[in-house]
Amino acid sequence: MVVNESLPGPVIYVNKGDTLYVNVHNLGNYKLTIHWHGVKQPRNPWSDGPEYITQCAIKPGTNFTYQVIFSDEEGTLWWHAHSDWTRNTVHGAIVIYPDEGNSYPFPNPHAEQILVLGSWYIDDMNLVVDKALETGVNIEDSNAYTINGQLGDFYPCSQESTSYRWQVEYGKTYLVRVVNAAMNSQMFFTISQHNLRIVGMDGSYLKPFNSSCVVIAPGNTMDILVTADQPVGRYYIAARQFYTGSDDYPDYDNTTATAILEYKGNNSTTSPSFPYHTLPYNKDFNASISFRKNLKSLKHQNVPTNISTHMYITAAVNEFHLNDTEALSTSLTNVTWMNPLTDVLHAYYNNLSGFYTEDFPDMPPTFFDFVAEDYPENAVTPSRGTEVKVLEYGEEVEIVFQATNVLNEAIEHPMHLHGHNFYIVGYGNGNFDFKEDPKTYNLIDPPFVNTASVPKYGWLAVRFRAVNPGVWLWHCHMARHLSWGMATVFIVKNGESADTSLRKPPPYMPPCDETPPSFKLWKSQYSLGFSQQQ
Repeated sequence: MVVNESLPGPVIYVNKGDTLYVNVHNLGNYKLTIHWHGVKQPRNPWSDGPEYITQCAIKPGTNFTYQVIFSDEEGTLWWHAHSDWTRNTVHGAIVIYPDEGNSYPFPNPHAEQILVLGSWYIDDMNLVVDKALETGVNIEDSNAYTINGQLGDFYPCSQESTSYRWQVEYGKTYLVRVVNAAMNSQMFFTISQHNLRIVGMDGSYLKPFNSSCVVIAPGNTMDILVTADQPVGRYYIAARQFYTGSDDYPDYDNTTATAILEYKGNNSTTSPSFPYHTLPYNKDFNASISFRKNLKSLKHQNVPTNISTHMYITAAVNEFHLNDTEALSTSLTNVTWMNPLTDVLHAYYNNLSGFYTEDFPDMPPTFFDFVAEDYPENAVTPSRGTEVKVLEYGEEVEIVFQATNVLNEAIEHPMHLHGHNFYIVGYGNGNFDFKEDPKTYNLIDPPFVNTASVPKYGWLAVRFRAVNPGVWLWHCHMARHLSWGMATVFIVKNGESADTSLRKPPPYMPPCDETPPSFKLWKSQYSLGFSQQQ
């Protein structure tokens, strides 16, 4: 399934503060929703898009109009399907220019280029995932990676027409907008023999810094200045997975996608230059750490300091017994998310009981050495439910995400928050030290993002203000982990005025099915035999 016959889908161009209307006609065979990733949608979760969270899906043969409200975002974001695994091919970039009369905080580039990194699967992944969730087996890895929908020159099926080509003029500077739309992979990205100057991330500006490569998590976007200052010729643009999973698993997708940067006037017939010295190998943690240390906001930030809600959320890969086998799952604070029969927003707005509970925990049920090889047996099997966290309007929240090594399956988790950006105030290795680690926080110029990775054997601390009333999803942006239940929901209550309260719903929202899809056997309360009133 693709949008308007293109992969990636069409680019959306807006100015800061615009309001956009998008009528989505579903002409495919799967129902779907669209999420506007990184767009805060002030007071408007009705158009945020995640299935079973803020809406039910648009069924084949029907349509739905999204109202996309931009506010303080500026730079590059993206849109994608947020139902099943359809976002693998239903996605595209969003370019947000400064509002009228303003300009970039750096010299205007001569032109710009959008590069979308994606995953390619030979199989129909919606069918594959359906079967995997029925049986509890692992979900297969991608067969290849793409840049702007093309594989490049290093795959068995590669040919002259399978490389995306970008022509540049010598001496000109380009603003390159990179989107990581891959399903389950953090990516290393570089351009052979060209310096990358990073100036923005997730629709916010950064203090500019130079780097030979970029590490970008699924869900993140990067704004990069590239000057065409090398000898006239051809140069590979390359991307490969930054793999943080188990060393005992050799079958991850370790392929390399390429595109070609080609200077105008080039007459060379030789192969493009490959970035042998600047593209890190798949497990190069040092390259990732070195890059992330440079991420700082362009200006001093108004970081929340009067924290009223502290949360310590553990992220784990788990398993439970299903149909005489051990089924894989994931959890946050030992809770695996289950989709309700109707979307949470509908239930919340209409004060319907029985669809969710307001008891997502602030702390894990058991403390142990989360990153050690040994783990308690009660950490293996999580509880299952539709548990949400309710916040008062205006609360200042700190969350520490703690990686775990349950089942010896430690891996980085790119955590994404809908409806808000958050400040990355700290991160580190090992178990979070509640007394000492907060002393290391950056409360001056931390990056302001919508997606950030929890280190494999470490922790990530973030802060945000709950000033966007509505229902908002928190989840790992690895599609495999989201399918297995690594998610929760924050409900931000209304403030005291109309301007701080949830907007009214649109006159039409896609209706929900009477029963959830059969393939979500272990994901729905319905199939587990619970009525919605229990």
